[in-house]
Amino acid sequence: MVTKRRFDPRRINQKNLRIIVGLALLFVLLISYAFLRDTDPLITHKEANALFTKDKIEKLIIDGDYIRIQTPQGRYKVYKEAINTAPFFSKYPVEVKQSAISLYDLLSLLILIGAFTLFFRFMKQSRLQQLKQIRSVSRSSENEGIEPIVAIKSNVTFDDVAGIKDVKEELEEIIDFLREPQKYRELDIRLPKGVLLVGPPGVGKTLISKAVAGEAGVPFFYQSGASFVHIYVGMGAKRVSELFRKAKQNAPSIIFIDEIDAVGKSRGEFRNDEREATLNQLLTEMDGFEESSGVIVIGATNKIDVLDEALLRAGRFDRRIHISLPDLEDRIKTLELYLAKKPHRVDIEQVARMTVGFNSAALDTLTNEAAIHAMREGRREIETSNFEAVKEKVLLGKRKILSFTDEERQIQALYQGAKAVIATWLDVEFEKIGIVNTRFLTQEHEILSKSQLLNRIKTYLAGSIATKLHYNEQFTNASSDIMQAKELVRKVIYEYAMSDNFIITPQQEEELLRESVSEVNTLLQTLDKALKEIAAYLLENENITQEKCRDILRGIF
Repeated sequence: MVTKRRFDPRRINQKNLRIIVGLALLFVLLISYAFLRDTDPLITHKEANALFTKDKIEKLIIDGDYIRIQTPQGRYKVYKEAINTAPFFSKYPVEVKQSAISLYDLLSLLILIGAFTLFFRFMKQSRLQQLKQIRSVSRSSENEGIEPIVAIKSNVTFDDVAGIKDVKEELEEIIDFLREPQKYRELDIRLPKGVLLVGPPGVGKTLISKAVAGEAGVPFFYQSGASFVHIYVGMGAKRVSELFRKAKQNAPSIIFIDEIDAVGKSRGEFRNDEREATLNQLLTEMDGFEESSGVIVIGATNKIDVLDEALLRAGRFDRRIHISLPDLEDRIKTLELYLAKKPHRVDIEQVARMTVGFNSAALDTLTNEAAIHAMREGRREIETSNFEAVKEKVLLGKRKILSFTDEERQIQALYQGAKAVIATWLDVEFEKIGIVNTRFLTQEHEILSKSQLLNRIKTYLAGSIATKLHYNEQFTNASSDIMQAKELVRKVIYEYAMSDNFIITPQQEEELLRESVSEVNTLLQTLDKALKEIAAYLLENENITQEKCRDILRGIF
C-alpha cells in the first residue's frame, strides 16, 4: 500500500522565504555595484579643450588609457591619445591612479560572486526538491492510477444475446472445453489459445464474450486495449504480465481484450517503443501458455487490417469469428429480446424490416427511445408508431445508405442479387450475401489461377452492370466494388504479370475490364430469371447463402 505525502504549507513557505531573501540580497548587491562602478561620462577632445580654455579643471588623474578630469561640477574622462597632454600636465596638478584593484572594486566583485553562488545554490536545491516530488508522484501514480486486475463473474448467457446463431455454434466447443477441460485432455485435443471477434462497432462483441464466460461459469477478465497504453515506460508490459498471471491462477478462465488494435497495431510504422514492448509481452504470454492450460483469450476489433501479423498467426488467435450487422431474422429475435419485459403491441417484423443496417446497440437504443416516446404520450403500451416516431432520431449520424427507402431496397436487392448469381455461376465462394453486406470466403490457397482472379473481378462488376441493364442508370452503391475490381485488375496485369504481352501498357487494364464487362453482360442476360428470383428472395429475407443460390439456379436450368 502506498502512503500519500501530506501537504505541509510550512515547508512551502520556508522554501519561498529562502528564495525571496536570496533575490532581495542579490538586488541590493546589484544596486551597490551600480554605485561603485565607473560612472564618469566620456567626453571628446573638443569638450576637454573647452574645459582647459575656461580654466574649469581642478586636477587630472591618469587612469590607464583614460585621463580623468576633475571639475567643480563633476568628473569626466577622455582618452589619453585624444588630447595633447603637455599643456594639460604643465598647467594642472596630475595624479597617477594605481593599477591594482581598489578595495571597493574587490569588495563589489566578491559580493557579486557570493550573491550569484547563493542564488544558484538555492535554485539547485529547489530543483532537486521538485524532482523528488515528481518522482514520488510518479511512483504513486504507477500504483494508484492503475486499477487492480480482478476477475468478473459474468451472469450473461446466450439467452441474453439474440441473433448470433452462427457465432454460438463457433463458440460452443470453447464453452464445453472450459466446462470440462479434462475430457479434451484425455483425447489430447488442443483448443485455440485465442479467438478474435471481428465486426463493426455495436454488434455485441463484448456481450458475446461475457455470454461465453457466463455459459461456461468461469472467471472473466476484462481489459480494453487502451488500458495497456501508459506514459510510464514498461507499465503496459507489466500489466499484460499481471493479467495473464491472474488468469492462470483462476484457470479455467477467459481473458477478453476489447479494441485490441489499440495495442496490437503492426510494428514499425509510427514507432512507439512502449506500445511495441506491450505487444511483445502479449505475444510472449500467448506463446508461453502451457498446453490446455484452461485460459482462453478473446480479442475484439473492428480493424483487423491494422493488427500485427505475429498476433494473427497460428498458435495465437487461431480462430476468427466475423460478426456482421444483423439480418432480418436476427433483428426480429433481437427486438423480441429487448421487448420481452416491456408491455407492447408492436408488429416486430414491421419494425425489423424498417431497421435495415441497425446494429444490436442501435436496436437497443431504438427500443428504449420508443418506450420513452410512448410514456410521453401517456400510453401504457409501446406501439409500432412509437418506433416510427423515433427512428430518425436514432438514425441521426448514420450513413443514409443504411436507411433505405423502398425504392433503394429494390435497387440494392438487384445489385447484391447480381453479385450472388454471378459468384455462384462462376464458383466464387461466399458465405452469405445480404442487402447491406457481402461476405466472400477468404482464399486459403497460396496459388491462384488467372481464371479465379478474373471470376472475382466479374463478381465485383456484376451489381453495377445489372442495375445498368434493368434501370438504364448507374448508382453510387457500386463505388466500393468497382474500386476493388480495378485494384484486382491492376494486380493481375502488374503484380502477377498475367498479361499476354511482355511489355505492359495501361491499355491492357482497360481491355481486361472491357472483356470482363462484356462477359458479365452476356451472363446476366442469360441468367435474368434467376437474378429476379434471387433479388426477390433478398427483398424478403435480406440475406442469401450460396447453397440457396444453387437451389434457385438448379430449379431454373
